[in-house]
Amino acid sequence: MNKFVEKYGQILLPLITPYHEDESINYENYAKLIDYVIENDLCDSLIVTGTTGEACLCTFEERVKLFQTAVKAAAGRKPVIAGTGCASTRETIALTNEAVKAGIDTVLVVCPFYNKPTQEGIYLHFKKLAENTAADIVLYNIPIFVGVNMEAETVGRLAEFPNIVGVKDEAGINPTQVTDFFLATKDVDPDFAIYNGDDIMLLPTIVQGAMGLVSGGAHIFGHEIREIFKAFAEGDNERAKELFVPIYRFCKTTGQNGRILPNSIMRPAIEEISGIRLGPARLPLAPATEEEMAATNAVLKEIGKL
Repeated sequence: MNKFVEKYGQILLPLITPYHEDESINYENYAKLIDYVIENDLCDSLIVTGTTGEACLCTFEERVKLFQTAVKAAAGRKPVIAGTGCASTRETIALTNEAVKAGIDTVLVVCPFYNKPTQEGIYLHFKKLAENTAADIVLYNIPIFVGVNMEAETVGRLAEFPNIVGVKDEAGINPTQVTDFFLATKDVDPDFAIYNGDDIMLLPTIVQGAMGLVSGGAHIFGHEIREIFKAFAEGDNERAKELFVPIYRFCKTTGQNGRILPNSIMRPAIEEISGIRLGPARLPLAPATEEEMAATNAVLKEIGKL
């Protein structure tokens, strides 16, 4: 088995960040959410301040406190990975090293956003990070948000660094790029981990060799995702498809009215099922409307989640 998968598993859950009504972070409920996903075995590892955790809407200090809160709440029951990507290389290095101080061994680092760097700029960014931290680094490619795609050749070059250990790809942008990443890294580092980061691309990317899924939907569908991996491994493709369709239908409802980040709709859905108050997303993410939640809840009821 791949070394990374052996340690962190196939289901990496990027935690929603709960807020109070004034948009301050509710650290107490964050700890409760961590207990909930661990006690219900909805994942193999936790990710703090990823895209689902609205990292770009949190301050440096808030992210550090979320790292500390997660490590304490998980208490060794599940591994914790920190999302430490920032717009600048300097801040990314600083935040990554704060994660290490908090007791986190592995970080998930998004391409620098807003700047739209060249492929050489992306390479130099991660090279500098790799040379200035003790953490293992998983590259995070999500061009729909950062504005640039991390090309397979760049990932292959970065795989040469011993502490750059994998990549998460938002596969919905380019459904075959998982294969490109595999081909670019297999001879450089046979243990290089390749994860899909898009719930609705779970089945297409498993076929291409994606070793796991980074899934916000695992807050609700962790058990089903685990069964999908099991069914595929056993060659039961019909069972895998049967389990996948409800996840697909739910995820499609979270993108109503042109929403790209699904948090505004996903938050109240997770809140309803878990019973943990998560609060609305931070602005500028507009809250879910009654009509949107009616459509999402109708699907959740139909598939037996509500």
